[in-house]
Amino acid sequence: MINENISIKENDGIQRSVHARPFLKWAGGKSQLLEVLKSNLPENLGNDIKKYCEPFVGGGALLFALLENYRFEEVCINDINSELMNAYTVIRDNCGDILTELQKYQNEYGKKDVQSRRIYYYEKRDLFNSTLLGKKTSINKAALFIFLNKTCFNGLYRVNGSGKFNVPVGEYKNPLICDETNLKNVSFALSKVELKSCNYSECERFIDNNTFVYIDPPYRPLNKTSFTAYDTYGFNDEKQKKLAGFFKSLDGKGAKLLLSNSDPKNADKEDNFFDNLYGGYNIQRVNALRMINSNAVNRGKITELLIKNY
Repeated sequence: MINENISIKENDGIQRSVHARPFLKWAGGKSQLLEVLKSNLPENLGNDIKKYCEPFVGGGALLFALLENYRFEEVCINDINSELMNAYTVIRDNCGDILTELQKYQNEYGKKDVQSRRIYYYEKRDLFNSTLLGKKTSINKAALFIFLNKTCFNGLYRVNGSGKFNVPVGEYKNPLICDETNLKNVSFALSKVELKSCNYSECERFIDNNTFVYIDPPYRPLNKTSFTAYDTYGFNDEKQKKLAGFFKSLDGKGAKLLLSNSDPKNADKEDNFFDNLYGGYNIQRVNALRMINSNAVNRGKITELLIKNY
């Protein structure tokens, strides 16, 4: 249950919240880099800096950490993945209803043997991809989205060229499909957060010189087989360059900016793509772990980039 003693919601802003954590497994999630990110936050966050924005929220690891520890007047999060943002919205606005749906999946899935679970998973995946689901409510879609995330291979969200979710079933003995305590805390934490699903550039209207912005886009792949298919839209080098223009535009508005991306030098020491693109800004290389790769040999310690304008 939500600990009511931890936080009080007030009318003049978003009070520090309860301990919520990401409710999904998410490619590129920042849980393992969270302490590094927290050590790179701007000064006066929550005081002089009264607004927070994430144009690529993903799993929201930093979001929930900041909501727990800082008070903001306004918070806006965005992701172009409409299914992801529907899940955020339903948890915020209809937590009880989605808990009912997820508990049903928990009970049904948990009672089945391995083969029956496979059949059940693919039935739910087909339903999630079906146009028939459009006749149901967003609550049904969000519950299926979370169920698939908790039971699919590696917790990936991947779609094919037609925009259909196509990740195969995972092999988990006892997946926690309905995490009631955390979902209630997430709902509470999001209660006054503005949720959007649009191109990241549209967030600029929210951002001013009192805003801290964390930018965590799809990473530039280190090799041709790196996973990047978060949605039906690619994020190639041209889009990375447009994002750098967005970064510079926000810098001109006086916002405090922190951006994450892959370090091309892991694969090619001579690759200065981001060093050139963000020349003049504070570029740090930090240790990270690459967890998603079909070949276990290619998983392990690498460096990632943190780019700041402060």
